[in-house]
Amino acid sequence: MLLSTLRLTAASPVVTARPLEGHIRLDGVLDEPAWRGAGVIDDLTQQEPHPGEPTPFHTRVLILVDDANLYIGFVCHDPEPHRIAVHTLQRDADMGGDDTVGIILGTFGDRRRGYFFRINAAGAREDGLISDRGRPSSDWDGIWDAKTHRGRNGWTAEIRIPAQTLHFAAGRDRWGFNAEREVARKLLVLRWQGTTFDSQFYDLRRAGWLEGVGRLHQGEGLTVSPYGLTRTGTDFGTGGRIWGGDFGGDVTYNLTPDLTGVLTVNTDFAETEVDTRRINLTRFPLFFPEKRTFFLEGSQLFSFGSGLGRDFIPFFSRRIGLYRSRQVPLRAGVKVLGQSGRWGVALLDTSLGRTELTAPANLFAGRVTYDVNRHLTVGTIATNGDPDGIHRNRLIGVDALWKTSSFRGDKNLSFGTWVAGTGGDVPEGRRTGWGVDVEYPNDRWEGSVTYKEFGDGLDPALGFLPRPGTRWLELRGGFRPRPSGRVFGWVRTFHFQCYFTRVAGLDGQTQSWRLFTAPFNAHAESGGHIETNIVPQFEHLDYPFEVAKGVVIPPGDYHFVRFRSEAQSSDRRPWRVGSTVWYGGFYDGSLIEWSSFAGWTSPGGHLQLWAEGEYDTGSLPEGDFIQRLWQARVVYAFTPDLALSSYTQYDSVSRNLGMNNRLRWTITPGNDLYVVWNHGWQHPIGDIARLRLRPSDDHLVVKLRWTFRW
Repeated sequence: MLLSTLRLTAASPVVTARPLEGHIRLDGVLDEPAWRGAGVIDDLTQQEPHPGEPTPFHTRVLILVDDANLYIGFVCHDPEPHRIAVHTLQRDADMGGDDTVGIILGTFGDRRRGYFFRINAAGAREDGLISDRGRPSSDWDGIWDAKTHRGRNGWTAEIRIPAQTLHFAAGRDRWGFNAEREVARKLLVLRWQGTTFDSQFYDLRRAGWLEGVGRLHQGEGLTVSPYGLTRTGTDFGTGGRIWGGDFGGDVTYNLTPDLTGVLTVNTDFAETEVDTRRINLTRFPLFFPEKRTFFLEGSQLFSFGSGLGRDFIPFFSRRIGLYRSRQVPLRAGVKVLGQSGRWGVALLDTSLGRTELTAPANLFAGRVTYDVNRHLTVGTIATNGDPDGIHRNRLIGVDALWKTSSFRGDKNLSFGTWVAGTGGDVPEGRRTGWGVDVEYPNDRWEGSVTYKEFGDGLDPALGFLPRPGTRWLELRGGFRPRPSGRVFGWVRTFHFQCYFTRVAGLDGQTQSWRLFTAPFNAHAESGGHIETNIVPQFEHLDYPFEVAKGVVIPPGDYHFVRFRSEAQSSDRRPWRVGSTVWYGGFYDGSLIEWSSFAGWTSPGGHLQLWAEGEYDTGSLPEGDFIQRLWQARVVYAFTPDLALSSYTQYDSVSRNLGMNNRLRWTITPGNDLYVVWNHGWQHPIGDIARLRLRPSDDHLVVKLRWTFRW
């Protein structure tokens, strides 16, 4: 059986998905006769901590296919099944401390893009899209299902992925494929392919091949997802209740088997979780990630420019539907996403309504990429429109990325470059920007060099650029030894790091520089982490800087040194605690930033309790200040499909205590019920009674979304 389903070739190994004969009941128990005829990967190989060495955690992967679904089965032997770790039942939650299995599917066959699916031993699901620009996020939520079962010899899992969930060229009988298992208590990673330290699971260049999928059929490619909701809230001016309702939805159609069009009408984001509050002690705006589902799905296709990070994002979807922290109604939107041959396409056009601060607007963003060969991808990006609906703004950019995972045998290496410019109602000055980036991201030695320049007239209205008119030089290096012996036997890896960043104006004058060093950074065999840092810094201020209310730092040059001490326990235990302290100089004074967290998970992952706090005290000649931030989260998951969560936050700047409560019930994959209650209290300024709070916000929303597929 094994020789007929798994054959080694000079290029990459191949496993064949066998046709399903019979029926699969998705219950996590692989006892149906159909599994006996499945394609088989007989065992996975250790990748971490000792590549290639045998383990007692034998793992078989079984693969079946019919016209409509791909079925993956895992048989995970464990000599101590009572020690299998589960800390969550939520979808897309952090599974870093859990026993998990996962797969990646390169359905486009280009060894660049694809999907990943992961479940833990309790059946909690995580999924996402893989691109060629680093680790994927779990923003995309596909419609699929999985179940697990724990027994005397370990645990088993069954995964069913409908063909309608995936994009692929019809008739293509070979996809990129890899499988992985993680054993939390051992910090052990097992894989089918990519078993060296330098290999990343999400790197499809290191994956094998899955054959036998040519019979999958996507149907008519039409999906309709309507929603209806009712909402109520309190008018604190009159004391009365306000009632309302709404409806809308999305229509998705596969224009081609691998290119999708999405139409959204009267889009609503009531179920979106609130932003995580943060304290800002810098001169520049903070970055808050996108959390709205409509914009998250396919968002990685808009990624532009190597080495940019959050210093410059040409298209930042939070600019759509949000203006000065207020919601703007999204009347309709159209997206076209996918991969057609060597071409990658991501187009978005939205129509926004009027508010007190904005006029009706049409906002567009588009990105097209082309795979020149197996290493080189070139692309372009364009945006048009201003969120205020009044001014004109446009951006266009071009980038290129060359990437390999076979440098000097099996090392990773990449080269990237980009150039972009804006036009319309933008400031006077240089309206272009450009950059180059070289990265060597490997396990023992790592390094990168990045240079980027942003013109003082570069103004992306639909993007994020906190520091225009600057030139950046970034040098990074790291060394990650794996010690052995009695003295350091408790250490899995050391990670010595040195990052230097210099930011100058277009005139060449240094505005700031920072040297981040990690003379001690240890990741323990237990999963814990201890680190100390020394960070010399320089800041030049042309204008006064109000770091806190009433505390204004005057213009001038400032040299100071910051220190950090950090310790965290392992995330594979029920209790997890950690603390970080930054201390030392701060401009012409001193600053202590202390943050700590504590979390507890019940056996089986049903109940999660999490508390986190930050307490900052600054002492400057211009004045002293104290800032606080407290956060608490309680989650109870009845099953992987039904979870109730409550997230409470308070910060001393806004003096607001906010609570976001959410119930999500996935009735069946693709059909969800949400109940969301948001409540806020305000601590009046100057109130002597420190614990007195007055209600300031109260909203309850019940929303039902259903999915129909043809």
